[in-house]
Amino acid sequence: MNRFLPVFLIGLVTALVAPGAAAFDPFVVRDIRVEGIQRTEAGTVFSYLPVKVGDTLTEDKAGQAIKSLFGTGFFKDVRLEVEGNVLVVLVEERPAISSLDFVGVKAFDKDQLRKGLREVGLSESRIFDRSLVERAEQELKRQYLSQGYYAAQVTTTVTPLERNRVGITFAVNEGDIAKIRQINIVGANAFKEKDLLALFTLRTPGWLTWYTKNDQYSKQKLSGDLETLRSWYLDRGFIEFNIDSTQVAISNDKQDIYITINITEGDQYTVSAVKLAGELLLSEEELLKLVTVRPGSLFSREQVTATTKAISDRLSNDGYAFANVNAAPEIDKEKKQVAFTVFVDPGRRVYVRRIQVQGNTRTRDEVIRREMRQMEAAWYDGEKINKSRSRVDKLGYFDEVTVETPVVPGTTDQVDLNVNVKEKPTGNLMLGAGLSSSEGVVLSGSVNQQNLFGSGKHVGVGFNTSKINKLYSFSYTDPYYTIDGISRGFDVYMKDTDTEEITSLATYATKSYGGGVRYGFPIGEDDSINLGLAIDSTKIKATSYTPVRYTQFLDKYGDKFSGVIATLGWSKDTLDSRIYPMKGYIARIGGELGAGSSLKYYRTNFQYQRYFPVGKEYTFLLNGELGIADGIGGRPLPFYKYYYAGGVGSVRGFKAGSLGPIDAATEDRIGGDRRAVMNAEFLFPMPGSGLDKSLRLGAFADAGWVWGVDEKMKVGDMRYSAGLSLAWTSPLGPLKFSLAQPLNKKDGDKTQRLQFQMGTLF
Repeated sequence: MNRFLPVFLIGLVTALVAPGAAAFDPFVVRDIRVEGIQRTEAGTVFSYLPVKVGDTLTEDKAGQAIKSLFGTGFFKDVRLEVEGNVLVVLVEERPAISSLDFVGVKAFDKDQLRKGLREVGLSESRIFDRSLVERAEQELKRQYLSQGYYAAQVTTTVTPLERNRVGITFAVNEGDIAKIRQINIVGANAFKEKDLLALFTLRTPGWLTWYTKNDQYSKQKLSGDLETLRSWYLDRGFIEFNIDSTQVAISNDKQDIYITINITEGDQYTVSAVKLAGELLLSEEELLKLVTVRPGSLFSREQVTATTKAISDRLSNDGYAFANVNAAPEIDKEKKQVAFTVFVDPGRRVYVRRIQVQGNTRTRDEVIRREMRQMEAAWYDGEKINKSRSRVDKLGYFDEVTVETPVVPGTTDQVDLNVNVKEKPTGNLMLGAGLSSSEGVVLSGSVNQQNLFGSGKHVGVGFNTSKINKLYSFSYTDPYYTIDGISRGFDVYMKDTDTEEITSLATYATKSYGGGVRYGFPIGEDDSINLGLAIDSTKIKATSYTPVRYTQFLDKYGDKFSGVIATLGWSKDTLDSRIYPMKGYIARIGGELGAGSSLKYYRTNFQYQRYFPVGKEYTFLLNGELGIADGIGGRPLPFYKYYYAGGVGSVRGFKAGSLGPIDAATEDRIGGDRRAVMNAEFLFPMPGSGLDKSLRLGAFADAGWVWGVDEKMKVGDMRYSAGLSLAWTSPLGPLKFSLAQPLNKKDGDKTQRLQFQMGTLF
């Protein structure tokens, strides 16, 4: 006679009737049968059972089997029964999720929400788990709160479906975003409340807050604003300033937020004295030069911090990487003065044991290591380490370069220098089109590799065609032709220029081809001298619209010129980044000397460009350029070597090449032999872009002019403009926009307020 009885019931009865006796007699399992499964494969159940056919089933193994099957999360109920020598596994499956939907969701992308839920195990075809659904509902509510939707309501509905499935629906009533209606600072007497609130990121609704979202409450933004407020007071002598409390209240309809900040300003203190103490490895005179806190001035926490950092950085240049520099204040409340003693503890001198490069999958180690100015087994030098990071970043091969100096375990005087890089694509095969406000549609194609086989060498083959220029070129550059950094490059080109399509320029066409070699010689950490020698052949074609002075030149000297072009230049580059510079400068002096069968000339160019950091995110740019050219040996400067100005790259707001002398007959700009351009621009990141450095805005003022042969250079001739700019390093190439207003337009000037340039030009 067959007998069915749950194992756990057998164990319970046996334990109550005869304690210490076995719940059932162990037996050899002859077969295993699974009942109750609908979606789960029987093999899945067998894989979790600790007993197989032929094994002896004991109480311990039975308990382990039940625990293991419950642990899969697939089943709501599990029982084991015995039928003779057959083990019967009875299960009740959890329902599966058939659908997952969101109703009323507008603030978030539904696909992103589904992706987020999938990562925590809640998605279609997964096993239904009510605890996960509850967690998802709470997280969705939290996300709405973080976005300012304080009135948002989330209702979750679980609908049973056929075949043991369920449908889950999150119904959301978002409501409106709560806005900051008022911010009050209580206790402010030394400064006007409106001036203090102007320092805040958070603010009441304004004309731009629809984009910045700064009228929506954020705990993180408020913390940042409070620190800004604290710094404002501490940098202006209020050493006892304190933020007593902060209250954030929301209206009953959850639409308006009111923020109240209670502060105690305290008294304003001046600095009475500054002393140095501790182990002064450097002369006191040298250290005092680094002290920016001066007796008699108002106390400033910013200056105190700058002083301790400057001394610490200076000591790090001599190997004291972990110098501890602190400024201890002595407050005299009666006189409202504070004296500082700067304690210097240099610690142990350390050296760099090993330089390790990480993250470079394509670029060879040597390409990065040859830019390092900090050497292995040498004393730690903070200035050289910063310079090394900057030089690696300026290679242009990496999206990100970071440097870490961890202590070598088990030592007190050694660190490793870890250079972590994040590589970016340095080669491209491009077939596309660009658009320029001066040259129209530009069809282009190129094969470019800035980091050939990870060697740091550059090879480029390309063509570009536009209304004005057609260029076909090949270039090769080895930046380390010699081990000490001498570079060598080759260029071959063929270029056609036709100015007929530009109404502001004198009409003529040229066809040039040539090639040359160039060398670069480093003469300092940031300085280099460049030499080049090229052979060029240029043929000029005049039209019926070509100015008379050009045709007279061609009649006298011919329309074909061949010769040698020699170039010599010096440059100094201290920029901290090539793509997104914040500080440093570029200085260039270059000369070009042409010697041919019929013409000899020279061209010189001077440029100085400097970036001044303003805080952590803003930069002020100044740029000045001067070009002077002339013929040699009593012969004129070839007109196709004239300078031009106007447009993107010189004076925005005026048409490209439209500034300078005018031909009386055609009223076209004919260029000149002297050129001056000046630019000033305040650069800042796109609001809301965060750490993204591909977008940059600017407010600028430009000035420039070109003077013709025999004209005197007069400042009064220059044209001026001002406006806004946008630069975007897009995936398809750089894009530049400018919206400019000419400030002193005169008769005959050709303006163009909106100018742009799109696409990568070879």
